[in-house]
Amino acid sequence: MLNTIWKDVDDYLVDKLIPSDQILEGVLQTNKEAGIPEIDVSPTQGKLLYLLAKIKGAKNILEIGTLGGYSSIWLARALPETGKVYTLEVEPQYAKIAKQNIQNAGCASKVEVIVGKALDTLPTLKDNDLLFDLIFIDADKPNNPHYLKWALELANNGALIIGDNVIRNGEVIDKKSEDERVQGVRQFMDLLEKEPRLESTAIQTVGSKGYDGFVISFVK
Repeated sequence: MLNTIWKDVDDYLVDKLIPSDQILEGVLQTNKEAGIPEIDVSPTQGKLLYLLAKIKGAKNILEIGTLGGYSSIWLARALPETGKVYTLEVEPQYAKIAKQNIQNAGCASKVEVIVGKALDTLPTLKDNDLLFDLIFIDADKPNNPHYLKWALELANNGALIIGDNVIRNGEVIDKKSEDERVQGVRQFMDLLEKEPRLESTAIQTVGSKGYDGFVISFVK
């Protein structure tokens, strides 16, 4: 019953606050037809990322985990004309579809899709002296601790670091969990707790994506 209410409320919020967008709806349909897992952020979450990027005045954004490019497009739309999203995707087929979706959305000039394991491609960003105003971590959860360490390497002072899927239907509190995704999130949280360069909070969310949440950190 609760899950039905969460979905219905999300639908209400989208209807009231997020205008119908054929491009973004088409991205989700294209991804579904291509067999890409339906684990994108929800429209309300995508708009939250968009607003956070706008509030921050972000010019360079790093996204770890592209999937089909849905969140990449939300982030790109928040950028000024000279802004750029660098988004990392391990699966070549997903990256190919994401590039086409991004092109169809008119965001190709603002988004660079980098294909390969993120832990292999992140050092190349460092080598090119790229620094970021907002970093969105939404990839394989066991590597979240590593992604956070790289995010700190690549963040400007005052940057936002946002991590998705950190509640995992409440399983994050189970220290004995045998799910490596849960343990990856727990290690991520341990690093946030001890990291003096970050001020962090977490927001539990419910909605069309079930019961989960975001971590938001500010780089001092």
